[in-house]
Amino acid sequence: MAIRFANAPCSWGTIEGVGQGIGYRQMLDELVETGYRGTELGDWGYMPTEPEQLRRELQQRGLTMLGAYEGVYLKDSAEHGPGEARVLRVARLLQSVADVGDGWQPLVVLADEHSRDRVRFENAGRVRPEMGLSASEWKTFATGAERIARAVRDETGLRMVFHHHCAGYVEAPWELEAFLEHTDPGLVGLVFDTGHYLYGTGKNQPEAVLEALERFRERIWYVHYKDCHPGIAAEAREKGWNYKEAIGQGVFCELGQGQIDFGAVTRKLSTLGYDGWITVEQDVLPGMGEPKESAGRNREYLRAVTGL
Repeated sequence: MAIRFANAPCSWGTIEGVGQGIGYRQMLDELVETGYRGTELGDWGYMPTEPEQLRRELQQRGLTMLGAYEGVYLKDSAEHGPGEARVLRVARLLQSVADVGDGWQPLVVLADEHSRDRVRFENAGRVRPEMGLSASEWKTFATGAERIARAVRDETGLRMVFHHHCAGYVEAPWELEAFLEHTDPGLVGLVFDTGHYLYGTGKNQPEAVLEALERFRERIWYVHYKDCHPGIAAEAREKGWNYKEAIGQGVFCELGQGQIDFGAVTRKLSTLGYDGWITVEQDVLPGMGEPKESAGRNREYLRAVTGL
């Protein structure tokens, strides 16, 4: 199977409780019209949660369901049980449509519940080691992630990938490395997000993305494409913008408008043997532009630099 490109509801403004009023049917129609053949589920309740209805919506558009994101505050062991329940609800729905599309098995995308900790929220894009987890907190964090991954596997047979995310506790490269060291490689994979990784390095050094693909190659089961604007990233660090302010200013810009060479990234992934889906995530908040036009430009850019 070759690399294929997908998109997600967040590119149409549905991002963790924030919406632009674009219904899922319009979003899916425009996703197909702009050249994508796969999607993620988005926030719970945005798309149908009744399996047969979701199946129909995917089948009539020829779409593959790739996975779904769920945040859990893994630092707190009291959050592990409720988090597991939310994730399993999502996993059951994904499993019910796993046979729709091209044979890809949907992935549960788990992340630390970002922006909940004020220090991490205020310092996204420039975190320092002393802002991170202690040894005992890492143990709690990893135990929660493995517990949820195991529950997903045992009940649905699906795999779980972890999403490193700015303003969460796994943002900087050393934090991602620590998380992977603390978790079972057969149980917990990684969704590598290009934009979050680069912004999380605290530097405008796009070659770090290619280095990370090599470094974490054995754990990468899924990929998100997101760009990072060098000027906005630098200004965010200089002026001390929090995570939301940086997003609102467009730090995660359209593909090709930032500093990541996605042609080189795609070639690197191919060299490493990656042959799965890549999902474009263009965070579009209210007032930031027209989602369909943005999705179309991102797809045309990818055709130009990858030939795919």
